[in-house]
Amino acid sequence: MKVALLSFAHLHAATYIQLLRDRSDIDLVVTDPDAEPGDPTRGKALADELGVSYRSGYEEVLSERPRAVIVTSENARHRTLVEQAAAAGAHILCEKPLATTESDARAMIDACEQAGVSLMTAYPVRFHPAFAALRHTLADGTLGPLLSVHGVNNSRPPGLVRPWFADPVLAGGGAIMDHTLHIADLLGVLLQGEQPTHVHAAANTLLAPDRAGEPTVESAGLLTLAYPRGLVATIDCSWSHPAPHPTWGGLTLTCIGQRALAEFDAFPPLLTGYDTSRASTRWEPTAIDLDAAMLDSFLTAARTGQRAHPDGHTGLRTLQIALAAYRSLRTGQPAALTPA
Repeated sequence: MKVALLSFAHLHAATYIQLLRDRSDIDLVVTDPDAEPGDPTRGKALADELGVSYRSGYEEVLSERPRAVIVTSENARHRTLVEQAAAAGAHILCEKPLATTESDARAMIDACEQAGVSLMTAYPVRFHPAFAALRHTLADGTLGPLLSVHGVNNSRPPGLVRPWFADPVLAGGGAIMDHTLHIADLLGVLLQGEQPTHVHAAANTLLAPDRAGEPTVESAGLLTLAYPRGLVATIDCSWSHPAPHPTWGGLTLTCIGQRALAEFDAFPPLLTGYDTSRASTRWEPTAIDLDAAMLDSFLTAARTGQRAHPDGHTGLRTLQIALAAYRSLRTGQPAALTPA
């Protein structure tokens, strides 16, 4: 099956390429025409380093009629590439956030539905076997009715590696846009698609890299979500890991029910110690490849024509939560949500 990857802008692009390039059932082609000339981390230079077939532009790739397309461009450019891929008849996996505006997200969903192709949003954490176990403890009544959920998604500032992550136009925001969405997706799964009625957000830029004259986005945020059933959830969505931290980031959920409390850690340490050569703590995480699990699900859907999950509507619902958080920041008050 022919698979195309469009743009290397996102940090996950190289990971997806490495997972797909050696599969005997995949014919992979890639392109990154928006890369700066001479950038060794993008464009043909990266394709050559990874040993994959490179094309000069999006039109050339799509003219080969790939069955599946992965979009890993800057957030604000997702819509254009998704619409082009849908017009070429490809099933699509789009990096999160699905878009930076609700109107773009809806247009992408409409384009894929009209073309009869699947649109999947990249939320790999929901494929974690420990998250499946958490869902089971909720479904079988072990926890009892949920009363509260506290989610944490923290990392190093990605703008240090990809500056556009701190560009309010290309990224659509800062840490809130970057880290709210994974937790929002997991909450949606646990609550069977129920959306919050209000979102209250607080944020600051204290952890932002010092780049004189550049636009500043929030580097630390805390969201409070109120649900119709009375449940309250919080999301810590900060770029709070310093460069020497033993891991790039982490994601946890603490679920409090009437009968019990359950904790989920997406990247728990398998081994911790001290690296004398680097004079720093060393952390070896468990070897669960969530990106590989997500890609397997997407490729199966593309091959069989089945609807891929999490779909574009999931991407829209999670985006609405982040956009409500930004409305709350502007007013200082809780922002109301309307159904997706």
